[in-house]
Amino acid sequence: MADDDCRGAWPMVVEVGQCLAAGGGGGGGCCLLTMREPVCVKERTKNGEKKAKSAEGFGARLPVMRAKRSDPFSAIRRRRAVASFVWPPSLAISDRILQIVFTVIDADDQNERKPYIVYMGASPVEQTLTSMAKDHHSLLSETIGDETVATESKLHSYGRSFNGFVANLLPHEANQLRHKEGVLSVFPNMVRELHTTRSWDFLRMPLKGTKRNLKLESNMIIGLLDTGIWPQSPSFNDEGFGPPPPKWKGKCVLGGNFTGCNNKLIGAQYSHIGASPNSSYSPVDEEGHGTHTASTAAGVPVKSASVYGIGKGTARGGVHSARVAAYKVCWGGSCSEMDLLAGFDMAITDGVDVISVSIGGTPTQLFQDSMVIGAFHAMKKGIFVACSAGNEGPHQMTVKNIAPWMTTVGASSIDRQFVSGVKLGNGETIKGIAVNTFSANKKKYPLISGTLAANASQPYRNASACDFDSLSEEMVKGKIVYCLGKNDQDVTLYNKRVAGLIVSRDKDYDIPSSFLIPGTTVSREEGLDIDRYINSTKKSVAVIHKTRSIKMADAPFVASFSSRGPQLIAPNILKPDIVAPGLGILAGYSKLSSMSGHPDYDKRFVDYKIASGTSMASPHVAAAAAYVKTFHPTWSPAAIKSALMTTATPMKVNTEDMQLASGSGLINPTKARDPGLVYDINTSAYIRFLCKVGYNSTTLGILIGGNKIYHCNNFKPTKGIDGLNYPSIHLQLQSNVTTFSAVYKRVVKNVGNEKAIYNAEVVSAKGLSIKVDPSTLSFDKSNQKRAFTVVLKGKFDHKDSYLLSGSLAWKNTKHSVVSPVVVYRYIPPEW
Repeated sequence: MADDDCRGAWPMVVEVGQCLAAGGGGGGGCCLLTMREPVCVKERTKNGEKKAKSAEGFGARLPVMRAKRSDPFSAIRRRRAVASFVWPPSLAISDRILQIVFTVIDADDQNERKPYIVYMGASPVEQTLTSMAKDHHSLLSETIGDETVATESKLHSYGRSFNGFVANLLPHEANQLRHKEGVLSVFPNMVRELHTTRSWDFLRMPLKGTKRNLKLESNMIIGLLDTGIWPQSPSFNDEGFGPPPPKWKGKCVLGGNFTGCNNKLIGAQYSHIGASPNSSYSPVDEEGHGTHTASTAAGVPVKSASVYGIGKGTARGGVHSARVAAYKVCWGGSCSEMDLLAGFDMAITDGVDVISVSIGGTPTQLFQDSMVIGAFHAMKKGIFVACSAGNEGPHQMTVKNIAPWMTTVGASSIDRQFVSGVKLGNGETIKGIAVNTFSANKKKYPLISGTLAANASQPYRNASACDFDSLSEEMVKGKIVYCLGKNDQDVTLYNKRVAGLIVSRDKDYDIPSSFLIPGTTVSREEGLDIDRYINSTKKSVAVIHKTRSIKMADAPFVASFSSRGPQLIAPNILKPDIVAPGLGILAGYSKLSSMSGHPDYDKRFVDYKIASGTSMASPHVAAAAAYVKTFHPTWSPAAIKSALMTTATPMKVNTEDMQLASGSGLINPTKARDPGLVYDINTSAYIRFLCKVGYNSTTLGILIGGNKIYHCNNFKPTKGIDGLNYPSIHLQLQSNVTTFSAVYKRVVKNVGNEKAIYNAEVVSAKGLSIKVDPSTLSFDKSNQKRAFTVVLKGKFDHKDSYLLSGSLAWKNTKHSVVSPVVVYRYIPPEW
């Protein structure tokens, strides 16, 4: 392709060197705004000439850079900073900069068939699964032009809860399908990642004393889209359970080493569209993740549960009388979007009340995202969906699962910490963090650093980090080895017959990890103390103690790994919505996966495991939603979400990220049972919101389904800058804005006492003014609604200031209905 070939037909021309000013060279791609159009990217070759490549836009994927080969832009990704463009201006949502990641498509990619999801909105009421599948085949045959190739290409048809299919397509075929009548979106099948018992007591839901509606709780069905389930876990014992509720329409699929369901675990299915041929085609959990999340949400009480005596107590779920339905959509540690959509398709039709999904990927345009699509159709059916926020903290702009009809959950601590201390030969004791099940056989072992044990024959390996083959086996044999922080040092050292491992991590590292060998994690400062001790004597010694649990006085806090906001897809919606326990959570596990996740080496197969991640937080919120729903079975998902958010416990203010990390705060399920007021949102309100952010009538008609014709002009325009009756208030600004003013319209519904009066109380940081009109709301009866307006005004006094926050609370003698208020200004990184 000649240089001039980039002109004319291409919507934008960009030189890679210009896009990635910090990285230099060619490589991965850059960030600019394209909506399905191709992009022409020019790269300079070694001799200075320009060559052109085509690139395909995949929507608003943010904020992760994609880099091929050696990834020279890893430093950029670590800082979560991305070069940004707004083009064309008419496509900028809410005047914010959208960050779009695209990948360069070489000629070979143009001729390679890959799975694409063809999403066609709601399922036609008048059609059966069979007739929809036939229509899918006809559409595919028409596009490809070959009946045989079309048959071979089609992988799966959706149709139980929404309409669509999966097929192996060439890029130009995918592009043709995008323009076919009835097609809402076509997007590549991406692979998503898993976001990997004291927590309920910490949330003020003790086993005894918590008010419960056990009859309705037993009719609650929690669906989990995850790695499957281990049915033999004691957490799913069905003693005392009657048959499944009559509304249950699901099934239990047998196969492989899956032993079957019972009256507690009432359903187990799987989707294997994206699974490798070596996967076990059954709902059985081979990784432990799905069993852990399911037992966290709804496991029955099991006394004396522990991990080799660590964390001993009663393990239980938040709604232990509820039923569990497991949908295996993840295989080998990854989850394809086509399987994820199939899981939603099954769960919605089967009759679940709540769905928990501890899976995430880079945010995209709303309806090119399987999580967004699945959750939207679940919401339409009255199903509450809790999703994990992601594990890429503490960096900002890393939050996942950002659609307003999802409840996005960050991870907090509880008041228990697992410590595995180190005692040095000089008498100093260091509080390490780990789940170390090994007891020391000696009082002291020789201690050496990776740096001092370097393998002289491998000078280019990083011995200080104990990289593979970087250490001398003779020098580390029988010794505790001190390494600088990274992953899998225990795997590297496993066959070197070491006595133990001490890993020095960043100061904010707070995850109690499990190691293949005796090991613990210390902070960077503590690591420096250890290193100084090693270098101060010729006979340094130490011992690593078995893990014990201690009480944390500063709990709760947001876990270091929990992804932070803001997000740019729906920029004036604050995400995450809320936080829940996700640090050091003890719950059920699969006997097919070892403690450390390395079954070939690690033979510790346990009933319970201590794990951390926003994966662990999401089922806490799913259970809390089910708990609230047992008292208010007719409430919408948005009303339940509002109750959880407005009654949450505010987190300690951190000047670095504040509510960008915690949203409304830590869930308080028993308080959410009686919130006083709720901010409700129905499907029509979401349609008006979608109209506001630029979706057209055709798109909405396909999305909603039915015979009704949807025109944005027929709906009342949304009021306020965000266009949605959301329980939190958020404003995003461009970097050059210093003064601001924004208006928000809200409606609350009285779900408390018939007659009630609420007064507004605002708290705000310096530089932020929050005005509420009217400042008093009076209610004469239940379910009565009242509207009010919030006006934000303010000024950023310093060029480096980027965050102002406050809160609005509606209060009476019994209730306090609190909404966080956050104003964020994007400050571009200094390259």
